[in-house]
Amino acid sequence: MTNGDEQILRGRVYGCDHDAPHPGPLPQRAYAALMGGPLDGLLLDIEGWRPEEIADGAALVTELSRWPGGRALYDPRPGEPRREGPGIVCRFHYTGDTP
Repeated sequence: MTNGDEQILRGRVYGCDHDAPHPGPLPQRAYAALMGGPLDGLLLDIEGWRPEEIADGAALVTELSRWPGGRALYDPRPGEPRREGPGIVCRFHYTGDTP
């Protein structure tokens, strides 16, 4: 990925089109910041997720993984703090790819 591609992704919400009218985060939603890997810098909307679901992390479909159309795996680190409310409430760290 080139630096230009990285800039396009930064601060955007996973699953939103980069040319959507509002591709950035909405103030009333809760997000996990994606750290590392092909989706570094994107935000994942986790509004309404139960604590167990957050603890399980996410397998996110992306053309940018090792296997195009595969999934990039992101998980919270044990013991890393989470906060309540809207905005960025936690971080999910890249742990690998799967087809």
